[in-house]
Amino acid sequence: MHSQSTALKVGSWRLQSAQDLNKLREQILSERDPARPEIVICHGTGCLANGSDKVAKAFKTAIDAAGIDAKVVPGIKTTGCHGFCSRGPLVIIRPKGLFYQRVSPKDVEEIVKRTLVEGQAVERLLYKDPKTDDLIFTEDQIPFYKLQQRVVLHNIGKIDPTDISDTIAAGGYQALAKALSTMRPEQVVKEIEKSGLRGRGGAGFPTGKKWRSALNAIKKKGRPVYVVVNGDEGDPGAFMDRTIMEGDPHAVLEGLILAAYALGAQQGYLYVRAEYPLAIRHLEIAMAQARAFGLLGENILNSGFSFDARINRGAGAFVCGESTALFTSIEGKPGNPRPKYVRSVEEGLWGRPTVLNNVETFANVPLIIERGSGWYAGLGVSHSTGTKVFSLVGKVNNVGLVEVPMGVPMAAIVEEIGGGVPNGKPFKAVQTGGPSGGCIPYRLKGTPVDFDSLTAAGSMMGSGAMIVMDDTDCVVDVGRYFLRFLEEESCGKCLPCRLGLTRMREILDNFSKGQGTEQDIEDLTSLAQAVQDGALCALGSSAPNPVLTTLRYFKEEYMAHIRDHKCPAGVCKDLITYSIDPELCTGCMSCARQCPAQCITGKKKAAHIIDAEKCLRCGICMDTCKFNAVVIS
Repeated sequence: MHSQSTALKVGSWRLQSAQDLNKLREQILSERDPARPEIVICHGTGCLANGSDKVAKAFKTAIDAAGIDAKVVPGIKTTGCHGFCSRGPLVIIRPKGLFYQRVSPKDVEEIVKRTLVEGQAVERLLYKDPKTDDLIFTEDQIPFYKLQQRVVLHNIGKIDPTDISDTIAAGGYQALAKALSTMRPEQVVKEIEKSGLRGRGGAGFPTGKKWRSALNAIKKKGRPVYVVVNGDEGDPGAFMDRTIMEGDPHAVLEGLILAAYALGAQQGYLYVRAEYPLAIRHLEIAMAQARAFGLLGENILNSGFSFDARINRGAGAFVCGESTALFTSIEGKPGNPRPKYVRSVEEGLWGRPTVLNNVETFANVPLIIERGSGWYAGLGVSHSTGTKVFSLVGKVNNVGLVEVPMGVPMAAIVEEIGGGVPNGKPFKAVQTGGPSGGCIPYRLKGTPVDFDSLTAAGSMMGSGAMIVMDDTDCVVDVGRYFLRFLEEESCGKCLPCRLGLTRMREILDNFSKGQGTEQDIEDLTSLAQAVQDGALCALGSSAPNPVLTTLRYFKEEYMAHIRDHKCPAGVCKDLITYSIDPELCTGCMSCARQCPAQCITGKKKAAHIIDAEKCLRCGICMDTCKFNAVVIS
């Protein structure tokens, strides 16, 4: 279904200069009719899981059957993730930008007939504004998109990620050509420094400062130096880097090549989770295409600069997202962290100076070089420049991928772009920064989303996952979930992680059973501090954040578990009881038929009863009941 590359049609294009790249771009654009209808189908992982590949095939079949004049047959383009994941599969009809949501193969014939042939919209597939009930016809008018500022994501959803001609037509590799033809390596480093770009992988370390430190280390230790992309995205609820690698792989590759040029590296690595097969495939295609066009490999653009890269697949260990564990994994050893007595820019991969940045960081680099550091520094806020991509998940209406300038209030992301919590309730908390981040309560919804403000609130930016919680989420259970995750993912090399996380989780287990004490809260706080101070790597030192922030902002909920032996959110099974409200029960018997414990009794069309002693507290009865008759106390 991918469109054939225009560039590949023209023969053996090995680009020798920036001028060659511009000529190729002009040729590609001249062969395209901007007025020609084009069907753009999201093929991000989420839409593919919902059948977008079948939708694409259905369009080809329906167009062939419709007998449309060959001169106006629309093109079919499959792209990376459009971001509005809760509405997929998504189909955009360009150039008008007509936006169709939740499209299935059975809808395609009607779209072809009504839209492509008759020029009318299929209204039932349009987006309806939940606040006004108005139908919205075009993508750019949907609040989810309208309120964003898509910079890193500007090409995703528009280009075919497997077609380098699409990338070149959209301006890809212009920054590389500019750097190789008009800038010295030192100037590239200075531009990154002046831009204020901070690493998007979690800690927010200034990227230019890291590159400068590597140059200083090279002066002392000599070469080789390595550049590495950290694509080992393992945070629950995070899919920002995956989307960028899937949807615009050349942007990541171009950023890596620019970093290599700035540092004088000849070899680079892209460390990507094996669980991201589509991202790996698109990166492999992009690298092969870039080599064929002289944009990667020997003597790039005839500049005298040579650089190549390879992909290393991570085996699924969360801890390999940590820099030293990632390096040992690339070296063919178990991915365990090692003490950072010396920074990676001095002794990283194979003991050599190494620069490691994450996917989103590298994707920013070409934009900075092409448009200038001043432009980039004007985005966001002074101490956190640029934009940030977030995955917005959990109890929120508009689940998906969003990009906003640094410093916007959290409420703007959750309540405006995200459409708020279902049923119009306020959110209870937002967990940022992955399993090592903190939970920020509703009362702090005005918190600016930038590195320093989130840290001050007890959380962190992390890679950019945002998990929205409502009043049905228990903070004790949230703390248990993240501690269990980190306990299992820890390498166990250091004592604070190996024993500290387990003991913290055991204390929370007691709270969830109503067996905790007030002294346990003091012990938990003290233990969390010890783990933070003594852990070998960032996994352990940041692991207590979810617990510490929930204690800080939701201590009364912990006390309810301890003193009242109640779970206010109705989550902790040992502290809740399911019952049926006889005023609401219609006796439909659905709950009784679905109950795995067979603990629900009652006659048809008469109120039912739950035997509390037999009840497993699985919640199936509540999920099954259409009349809200099942209640938790």
